[in-house]
This record gives sequence, structure tokens and C-alpha cells, in this order.
Amino acid sequence: MTQPKLDHDTTQDALKLIAMAIAEDLEGRVDCTTWATIPETARGSAKFVSREQGVICGLEIAKLVVAHHGPNVELQTLVEDGDTIEPQQAVAQISGASREILTLERTCLNFLGRLSGVATLTRRFVTKTEGTKAKVLDTRKTTPAWRRLEKYAVVCGGGVNHRMGLFDAILIKDNHIAMCGELVGSQKRSITEILKIANEWVDQHQSELPHGKDTIIQLEVDHIEQLREALNCSVDIILLDNMSNEQLSECVALRDQLAPKVLLEASGGVNLDTIAGISKTGVDRISVGALTHSAVNFDIGLDWS
Repeated sequence: MTQPKLDHDTTQDALKLIAMAIAEDLEGRVDCTTWATIPETARGSAKFVSREQGVICGLEIAKLVVAHHGPNVELQTLVEDGDTIEPQQAVAQISGASREILTLERTCLNFLGRLSGVATLTRRFVTKTEGTKAKVLDTRKTTPAWRRLEKYAVVCGGGVNHRMGLFDAILIKDNHIAMCGELVGSQKRSITEILKIANEWVDQHQSELPHGKDTIIQLEVDHIEQLREALNCSVDIILLDNMSNEQLSECVALRDQLAPKVLLEASGGVNLDTIAGISKTGVDRISVGALTHSAVNFDIGLDWS
């Protein structure tokens, strides 16, 4: 797997969250427990150690914590984000002023625990799809303000990012279709009509969009007749919502017949027990909100050398 890298926007989001985390702990003051018990001149070394098996993520964030808030501390990573780690494996070593190490400990562990939890859960889902062409994608069901970091963790776990937000792709869902119909005094807009409207809007506003004329247009459908209509329109991806595996297989066969270049994405009812069967239907993508909204914190601790 290609080593994931923090891009500029993710780094900026991380720095904002780190500053907020430090402010929560210190409120512009000091770590009174550490200052009361640890001499200012004390120096030490400790290791961040995994307590379980999984996928590490957040080391790049821990580097930012130390670089911006630990002037007298150094952090050396022993593995890289996206690596599989085992129980009792050291993932990084931190050394320098003991007061700073203790003050920054929880902030580093909070980022490591949350992001490694997302990466580890993602890897479990991805493993279930091995041998198929289906890619595992995240959703917008992310922790507020943590989206870029959690989507980075998904990539570290072997998953693929869906659209980053509302700004970079079009995803037409049932509520959009219903509201569009109401606004024009019609009970319902046809799929053909709303896809035509969306394509025209992209053409007119491409200079304002991050991906210009290549902006993805995706449509959600919940039965095969909607799919049949959509496959005769200009659309990039069709999201098949809450369909059975038999229905998904039928949709794949119809897509292959009518519009083989259109991608099909399964969504709804996806969990670790169902994803293997879904992936075998031939869909190209499976979106899983659980990657981010249901990930359990990964257990990592700080052990003094």
C-alpha cells in the first residue's frame, strides 16, 4: 500500500484541533500536577506503546503536536501511519523535558487512539472484500471538525475517500428530487429531468468548482426502474440504497448491459457481517458510515523507558 501523506488542508485542520486540545487542558496556564511534582530541569524518555493489534494512525499528528507545542521535546516514530502493529509494540519514542512530555501525553494519545481506531476498523472492512473489485468508501458521517483527519485514517486503513464535503461533488438524493419537484409546482421531478439540471449547472459553474467540468455527479436510487432510467442519462456514479444482494446483482447486470462505464455503489445495511456478500455482487464501491461513526478508540499508552 502506498504510504498515506498528510496534505496541506489536513495539516491545517490538525493544527487547529491540536491548538484547541492544548487549550482545553491548559487554558493558557500550566499543568499544575506536573509542575508541582516534576522539577523544571528533569529530562526523560518514554515510548508510545500499542496495547492491541491493529493499524496505527495519528503519528503524523503527534509529530505536529510536538513540533508546535513541545520546543524542548523530540518525537521519533518507529513505524509509519498505515502500518499493522501488534500488542506491546512501540510505535514512537518521545524524549526531552519531562514536564513537556507529561503535558503533551494525553493530546498525543487522544489523536493516536481515535485515528488508529478508524484505521483499524477500516482495515477489517477492507479485508472482508478481498478477491472482489469493490472499494470500501467512507461517508460524511464524521466527527465535526475531524473530517479530514478521519478520512486520512480511512486511507491508512486501506479504504477510499468519498467526496470530502458538499463542495466537491454532486450527490442527488431522494430529498433533493422531492424538493426540486415542490419548487416547480410539480409533485415529482423525473430522474432524467434532475440529472439534466445537474449537468447544466456543472457546465455553467465549472470555473467555481474544485474539479471543474470533471465534477462527479452521483444519483441515489432505491429500485431498479430508477436505475434503468438513470443509466440512459449522463451520470458518473449511481448509489444503490438499501438493496438486497439479489437486487444488487440484478442492478450490476443491467448496468453492464446499458452503461458499463457508470460506477455502482452499494449503501445501507453494510456491516462486517454483510459486506463480504455485498462485495461479491459485482458493485464497484461500498460506502460505510460505520468506518467513522462507529470506530472504537484504539488502546495506546505511554510507557517510561
